[in-house]
Amino acid sequence: MEAPRIPRRLWLWAVVLGLTGQLTWTIENMYLNVFVYETITDNAAVLATLVAASAFAATVATFLAGAWSDRTGRRKRFIALGYIAWGLSTAAFGLVDVGFLHRLAPAADAVVLAVIAIVLIDCVMSALGATANDAAFNAWVTDSTDEHNRGRIDGVLSTFPLLAMLIVFGALDPLTQQGQWRTFFGILGALTVLVGLAALVWLRDAGSPRPSGSYLSTVINGLRPTSVRANPRLYLTLAAWAVLGSSTQVFIPYLIIYVTRFLRIDNYPIVLAATLIGAAVVGVLGGRVIDRVGADRTLLPAMGCYVVGLLAMFIARNPLTVIASGIVVLGFFMVGGAALAVAVRNLTPPRRAGEVQGLRMIAMVLIPMLVGPWIGAAVISGAAETYVELGVVRQVPTPWIFPAAAAVAVLILIPARLLRHTPTPDLMESR
Repeated sequence: MEAPRIPRRLWLWAVVLGLTGQLTWTIENMYLNVFVYETITDNAAVLATLVAASAFAATVATFLAGAWSDRTGRRKRFIALGYIAWGLSTAAFGLVDVGFLHRLAPAADAVVLAVIAIVLIDCVMSALGATANDAAFNAWVTDSTDEHNRGRIDGVLSTFPLLAMLIVFGALDPLTQQGQWRTFFGILGALTVLVGLAALVWLRDAGSPRPSGSYLSTVINGLRPTSVRANPRLYLTLAAWAVLGSSTQVFIPYLIIYVTRFLRIDNYPIVLAATLIGAAVVGVLGGRVIDRVGADRTLLPAMGCYVVGLLAMFIARNPLTVIASGIVVLGFFMVGGAALAVAVRNLTPPRRAGEVQGLRMIAMVLIPMLVGPWIGAAVISGAAETYVELGVVRQVPTPWIFPAAAAVAVLILIPARLLRHTPTPDLMESR
């Protein structure tokens, strides 16, 4: 049977808000690390701390904002006003300057001040982004879709992190090469503000029903043991997502640095562009497969291909093998992520779409960003690979981050096996 047609307006806002959000998250997830590495410090522990602090801020914000948007029954204002504030905070990254801080407080350690400043701004930016994108936008998508079209929607949404990387590499990476970080952050911040203004005028709410109970009960409802017992498949699916996310965070924060500093690939934007385009094609096709065969039947084959790709990345040394391996890794990571996203939406209890986004953030962001980067940092420090730049010895990521990521990914067999033996209950609200 042919799948029902998805309204154009839903596609339009899913693409505009989803892609803009991922462009901004690309800045925070990847380029902020490069900014800190190039202008402040190369300490891998600082990068891991930055990731962990922002993940915590984003998770708390998603819990609070998701429950609040459930209470109001409206997502539009959270999305629109959130995107505006998110863009302004993104532009603020460019204001952090070690030289300026040294002149401002010559008796203090300018690097320490810069690290503190960037961590604080990142936490604010992450909280605003989580409110607008992870809590409100993702709940709006759940409200606006059903089990017949979520595979296609989430298949496309899953490609946006990589498409965003491609756009940023192609259009704005030259600014980073020239050290024009303030302009770089400013452009992406302004774009996010403009999209927020457009959403304020033209976005329509999906009209989600409001949950019963108090605001506090809505915030903590998903953390209650009764909620876990009422929806075991939802929590097992979230556990699987935590494993996948932790695996990717072992290498993603260090990927650009690895390609440029360890592999020494000079034309890395071309290599990454080819990889991202190929992976995006895999992700879109995977979304169609999910709608046809189901999320559960798609997950483990996708994860198997993902692990094979990681092991191939360990031995890839030239641009062609890096592209081929990268397409497999990132492409099937997107397919696995889309399958998990669809499963979580399908298992979301009625009137709890915003609340579930907080649980999703724990699984997708908090746990992975607390665990993954520190595993990666430990692998990098243990390998003790360095290079000399302007007389300064600097650490560099090594290929061992990929087998480490594969070892974490294999753990997804545990929740997957439990899911196979867990019946699907009627979706219900905990009391």
